[in-house]
Amino acid sequence: MAMEDWKQFLVALCAAAAAGVVSIIFVLRWVLHYKEGLAWDGGLAEFNWHPVLIVTGFIFLQGIAIIVYRLPWTWKCSKLVMKFIHAGLNLLAFILAVISMVAVFDFHNAAKIPNMYSLHSWLGLIAVILYCLQLVLGVVLYLIPITPVSWRAAFMPIHVFSGLLLFGSVIAVALMGITEKLIFGLSNPKYKDSPPEAIFVNVLGLLLVVFGALILWIATRTSWKRPSDQILHTRHTNGGGEDDSKVGPAMSQLSDGSDAETCGDIRRRSNKLEDQAD
Repeated sequence: MAMEDWKQFLVALCAAAAAGVVSIIFVLRWVLHYKEGLAWDGGLAEFNWHPVLIVTGFIFLQGIAIIVYRLPWTWKCSKLVMKFIHAGLNLLAFILAVISMVAVFDFHNAAKIPNMYSLHSWLGLIAVILYCLQLVLGVVLYLIPITPVSWRAAFMPIHVFSGLLLFGSVIAVALMGITEKLIFGLSNPKYKDSPPEAIFVNVLGLLLVVFGALILWIATRTSWKRPSDQILHTRHTNGGGEDDSKVGPAMSQLSDGSDAETCGDIRRRSNKLEDQAD
Protein backbone atom coordinates (compact mmCIF):
# COMPACT_ATOMS: atom_id res chain seq x y z
CA MET A 1 0.00 0.00 0.00
CA ALA A 2 1.44 3.36 -1.08
CA MET A 3 2.54 5.85 1.56
CA GLU A 4 2.08 9.58 1.18
CA ASP A 5 5.41 11.39 0.72
CA TRP A 6 7.20 8.05 0.51
CA LYS A 7 10.55 9.57 -0.49
CA GLN A 8 10.49 12.02 2.42
CA PHE A 9 9.70 9.18 4.82
CA LEU A 10 12.55 7.09 3.43
CA VAL A 11 15.01 9.98 3.80
CA ALA A 12 13.88 10.62 7.40
CA LEU A 13 14.03 6.91 8.25
CA CYS A 14 17.51 6.43 6.76
CA ALA A 15 18.75 9.59 8.48
CA ALA A 16 17.36 8.42 11.83
CA ALA A 17 18.87 4.95 11.41
CA ALA A 18 22.23 6.46 10.44
CA ALA A 19 22.23 8.86 13.41
CA GLY A 20 21.32 6.03 15.78
CA VAL A 21 23.94 3.59 14.50
CA VAL A 22 26.67 6.25 14.45
CA SER A 23 25.70 7.20 18.02
CA ILE A 24 26.30 3.60 19.11
CA ILE A 25 29.66 3.58 17.29
CA PHE A 26 30.59 6.87 18.96
CA VAL A 27 29.75 5.70 22.47
CA LEU A 28 31.74 2.48 21.92
CA ARG A 29 34.65 4.50 20.58
CA TRP A 30 34.43 6.78 23.60
CA VAL A 31 34.64 4.02 26.21
CA LEU A 32 37.14 1.85 24.30
CA HIS A 33 39.53 4.58 23.18
CA TYR A 34 39.22 7.42 25.70
CA LYS A 35 38.17 5.39 28.75
CA GLU A 36 39.12 2.06 30.32
CA GLY A 37 37.16 -0.21 27.99
CA LEU A 38 34.44 -2.63 29.08
CA ALA A 39 34.50 -5.16 31.90
CA TRP A 40 32.40 -6.33 34.84
CA ASP A 41 34.84 -5.95 37.72
CA GLY A 42 33.45 -3.10 39.80
CA GLY A 43 35.86 -0.60 38.28
CA LEU A 44 35.57 2.19 35.76
CA ALA A 45 35.35 -0.34 32.93
CA GLU A 46 32.13 -1.65 34.49
CA PHE A 47 30.72 1.86 34.73
CA ASN A 48 31.34 2.23 30.99
CA TRP A 49 28.55 -0.26 30.33
CA HIS A 50 26.16 2.44 31.52
CA PRO A 51 26.50 4.87 28.57
CA VAL A 52 26.85 2.01 26.07
CA LEU A 53 23.64 0.25 27.16
CA ILE A 54 21.70 3.48 27.57
CA VAL A 55 22.51 4.64 24.04
CA THR A 56 22.03 1.19 22.52
CA GLY A 57 18.93 0.14 24.40
CA PHE A 58 17.15 2.97 26.15
CA ILE A 59 17.58 5.37 23.23
CA PHE A 60 18.15 3.49 19.96
CA LEU A 61 15.92 0.45 20.56
CA GLN A 62 13.21 2.56 22.16
CA GLY A 63 13.25 4.87 19.15
CA ILE A 64 12.91 1.94 16.74
CA ALA A 65 10.06 0.55 18.84
CA ILE A 66 8.22 3.88 18.57
CA ILE A 67 8.29 3.97 14.76
CA VAL A 68 7.99 0.24 14.04
CA TYR A 69 4.31 0.67 13.11
CA ARG A 70 5.24 3.32 10.55
CA LEU A 71 7.33 1.00 8.38
CA PRO A 72 5.24 0.40 5.22
CA TRP A 73 6.63 -3.09 4.64
CA THR A 74 5.01 -4.16 7.94
CA TRP A 75 1.51 -2.99 7.01
CA LYS A 76 0.57 -6.39 5.65
CA CYS A 77 1.50 -7.99 8.97
CA SER A 78 -1.13 -8.67 11.59
CA LYS A 79 -1.58 -5.81 14.04
CA LEU A 80 -1.17 -8.34 16.86
CA VAL A 81 2.23 -9.39 15.50
CA MET A 82 3.31 -5.75 15.34
CA LYS A 83 2.16 -5.23 18.92
CA PHE A 84 4.39 -8.11 20.06
CA ILE A 85 7.34 -6.66 18.12
CA HIS A 86 6.70 -3.22 19.64
CA ALA A 87 6.46 -4.70 23.14
CA GLY A 88 9.49 -6.93 22.60
CA LEU A 89 11.73 -4.05 21.54
CA ASN A 90 10.58 -1.98 24.51
CA LEU A 91 11.18 -4.92 26.87
CA LEU A 92 14.72 -5.39 25.53
CA ALA A 93 15.36 -1.65 25.92
CA PHE A 94 14.15 -1.83 29.52
CA ILE A 95 16.36 -4.84 30.33
CA LEU A 96 19.44 -3.08 28.94
CA ALA A 97 18.56 0.05 30.94
CA VAL A 98 18.30 -1.99 34.15
CA ILE A 99 21.68 -3.66 33.50
CA SER A 100 23.19 -0.22 32.92
CA MET A 101 21.81 0.93 36.27
CA VAL A 102 23.27 -2.12 38.02
CA ALA A 103 26.68 -1.29 36.51
CA VAL A 104 26.53 2.23 37.96
CA PHE A 105 25.52 1.09 41.44
CA ASP A 106 28.20 -1.62 41.45
CA PHE A 107 30.87 0.90 40.49
CA HIS A 108 29.72 3.49 43.02
CA ASN A 109 29.56 0.95 45.83
CA ALA A 110 33.01 -0.46 45.02
CA ALA A 111 34.54 3.03 44.82
CA LYS A 112 32.68 4.28 47.93
CA ILE A 113 30.89 6.93 45.86
CA PRO A 114 27.43 8.01 47.11
CA ASN A 115 24.48 6.90 45.00
CA MET A 116 21.59 9.04 43.81
CA TYR A 117 23.03 12.45 44.67
CA SER A 118 22.79 14.19 41.27
CA LEU A 119 19.82 15.43 39.27
CA HIS A 120 20.93 13.10 36.46
CA SER A 121 20.58 10.08 38.75
CA TRP A 122 17.20 11.22 40.08
CA LEU A 123 15.72 11.76 36.64
CA GLY A 124 17.33 8.61 35.29
CA LEU A 125 15.80 6.41 37.97
CA ILE A 126 12.41 8.08 37.53
CA ALA A 127 12.61 7.45 33.78
CA VAL A 128 13.36 3.74 34.31
CA ILE A 129 10.49 3.36 36.80
CA LEU A 130 8.00 5.17 34.56
CA TYR A 131 9.20 3.19 31.55
CA CYS A 132 8.56 -0.03 33.46
CA LEU A 133 5.06 1.18 34.35
CA GLN A 134 4.42 2.15 30.72
CA LEU A 135 5.56 -1.29 29.58
CA VAL A 136 3.45 -3.19 32.11
CA LEU A 137 0.30 -1.17 31.40
CA GLY A 138 0.84 -1.52 27.66
CA VAL A 139 1.10 -5.31 27.91
CA VAL A 140 -1.90 -5.58 30.23
CA LEU A 141 -4.13 -3.35 28.14
CA TYR A 142 -3.13 -4.25 24.58
CA LEU A 143 -1.80 -7.82 24.67
CA ILE A 144 -4.14 -9.52 27.15
CA PRO A 145 -7.34 -10.55 25.30
CA ILE A 146 -9.70 -10.04 28.27
CA THR A 147 -8.95 -6.30 28.56
CA PRO A 148 -12.16 -4.32 27.81
CA VAL A 149 -12.09 -2.45 24.51
CA SER A 150 -13.31 0.73 26.21
CA TRP A 151 -10.26 0.67 28.52
CA ARG A 152 -7.95 0.42 25.52
CA ALA A 153 -9.62 3.37 23.86
CA ALA A 154 -9.49 5.50 27.00
CA PHE A 155 -5.81 4.78 27.70
CA MET A 156 -4.46 5.04 24.15
CA PRO A 157 -3.90 8.85 24.08
CA ILE A 158 -2.06 8.59 27.42
CA HIS A 159 -0.01 5.64 26.16
CA VAL A 160 1.07 7.53 23.05
CA PHE A 161 1.86 10.79 24.84
CA SER A 162 3.73 9.18 27.73
CA GLY A 163 5.78 7.05 25.32
CA LEU A 164 6.95 10.07 23.35
CA LEU A 165 7.53 12.06 26.55
CA LEU A 166 9.65 9.29 28.05
CA PHE A 167 11.70 8.96 24.87
CA GLY A 168 12.49 12.66 24.81
CA SER A 169 13.19 12.67 28.55
CA VAL A 170 15.63 9.76 28.29
CA ILE A 171 17.65 11.62 25.66
CA ALA A 172 17.68 14.76 27.82
CA VAL A 173 18.84 12.76 30.86
CA ALA A 174 21.53 11.07 28.73
CA LEU A 175 22.84 14.48 27.65
CA MET A 176 23.01 15.50 31.30
CA GLY A 177 24.89 12.31 32.08
CA ILE A 178 27.57 12.59 29.42
CA THR A 179 28.15 16.24 30.30
CA GLU A 180 28.44 15.34 33.98
CA LYS A 181 30.90 12.56 33.12
CA LEU A 182 33.06 14.94 31.09
CA ILE A 183 33.10 17.58 33.82
CA PHE A 184 34.05 15.07 36.53
CA GLY A 185 36.30 12.88 34.38
CA LEU A 186 38.46 15.43 32.58
CA SER A 187 41.12 17.06 34.70
CA ASN A 188 44.20 17.62 32.54
CA PRO A 189 43.16 19.21 30.27
CA LYS A 190 39.79 20.16 31.71
CA TYR A 191 36.45 20.07 29.92
CA LYS A 192 36.44 23.85 29.51
CA ASP A 193 39.68 23.60 27.52
CA SER A 194 37.91 21.52 24.82
CA PRO A 195 40.24 18.51 24.62
CA PRO A 196 39.61 15.96 21.82
CA GLU A 197 37.53 13.73 24.11
CA ALA A 198 35.23 16.62 25.02
CA ILE A 199 34.68 17.56 21.39
CA PHE A 200 34.11 13.90 20.45
CA VAL A 201 31.50 13.37 23.17
CA ASN A 202 29.81 16.69 22.38
CA VAL A 203 29.33 15.39 18.83
CA LEU A 204 27.82 12.23 20.34
CA GLY A 205 25.32 14.43 22.16
CA LEU A 206 24.42 16.20 18.93
CA LEU A 207 23.86 12.84 17.23
CA LEU A 208 21.47 11.78 20.01
CA VAL A 209 19.49 15.00 19.60
CA VAL A 210 19.29 14.49 15.82
CA PHE A 211 18.18 10.88 16.29
CA GLY A 212 15.52 11.87 18.80
CA ALA A 213 14.22 14.70 16.63
CA LEU A 214 13.91 12.45 13.58
CA ILE A 215 12.14 9.70 15.54
CA LEU A 216 9.65 12.20 16.96
CA TRP A 217 9.13 13.70 13.51
CA ILE A 218 8.38 10.30 11.99
CA ALA A 219 6.13 9.31 14.88
CA THR A 220 4.01 12.48 14.81
CA ARG A 221 3.43 12.77 11.05
CA THR A 222 -0.18 11.65 10.57
CA SER A 223 0.35 11.09 6.85
CA TRP A 224 2.94 8.41 7.66
CA LYS A 225 0.83 6.37 10.07
CA ARG A 226 -0.31 2.82 9.42
CA PRO A 227 -3.54 3.32 7.43
CA SER A 228 -6.81 2.36 9.07
CA ASP A 229 -8.20 0.66 5.97
CA GLN A 230 -5.12 -1.56 5.84
CA ILE A 231 -5.66 -2.49 9.48
CA LEU A 232 -9.31 -3.31 8.86
CA HIS A 233 -8.36 -5.37 5.81
CA THR A 234 -5.76 -7.28 7.82
CA ARG A 235 -8.24 -7.97 10.59
CA HIS A 236 -10.82 -9.12 8.07
CA THR A 237 -8.47 -11.51 6.30
CA ASN A 238 -7.24 -12.85 9.66
CA GLY A 239 -10.75 -13.63 10.82
CA GLY A 240 -11.51 -10.41 12.67
CA GLY A 241 -8.34 -9.76 14.66
CA GLU A 242 -7.84 -9.88 18.35
CA ASP A 243 -10.21 -7.02 19.20
CA ASP A 244 -13.04 -8.30 16.98
CA SER A 245 -12.79 -11.77 18.49
CA LYS A 246 -13.63 -10.29 21.87
CA VAL A 247 -16.34 -7.90 20.81
CA GLY A 248 -17.97 -10.09 18.15
CA PRO A 249 -19.42 -12.81 20.41
CA ALA A 250 -20.72 -10.23 22.86
CA MET A 251 -22.50 -8.36 20.07
CA SER A 252 -24.06 -11.52 18.72
CA GLN A 253 -25.73 -12.13 22.09
CA LEU A 254 -27.37 -8.71 22.22
CA SER A 255 -31.04 -8.61 21.48
CA ASP A 256 -31.40 -4.84 21.52
CA GLY A 257 -30.27 -3.20 18.27
CA SER A 258 -29.31 0.08 19.91
CA ASP A 259 -26.98 -1.72 22.33
CA ALA A 260 -25.30 -3.54 19.47
CA GLU A 261 -24.83 -0.26 17.66
CA THR A 262 -23.34 1.29 20.81
CA CYS A 263 -20.83 -1.55 21.17
CA GLY A 264 -19.95 -1.20 17.52
CA ASP A 265 -19.32 2.51 18.01
CA ILE A 266 -17.08 1.80 21.01
CA ARG A 267 -15.11 -0.75 19.00
CA ARG A 268 -14.66 1.64 16.09
CA ARG A 269 -13.55 4.45 18.42
CA SER A 270 -11.13 2.06 20.11
CA ASN A 271 -9.63 1.00 16.80
CA LYS A 272 -9.31 4.62 15.72
CA LEU A 273 -7.56 5.62 18.96
CA GLU A 274 -5.24 2.58 18.83
CA ASP A 275 -4.24 3.62 15.32
CA GLN A 276 -2.85 6.88 16.74
CA ALA A 277 0.10 4.92 18.06
CA ASP A 278 1.00 3.50 14.62
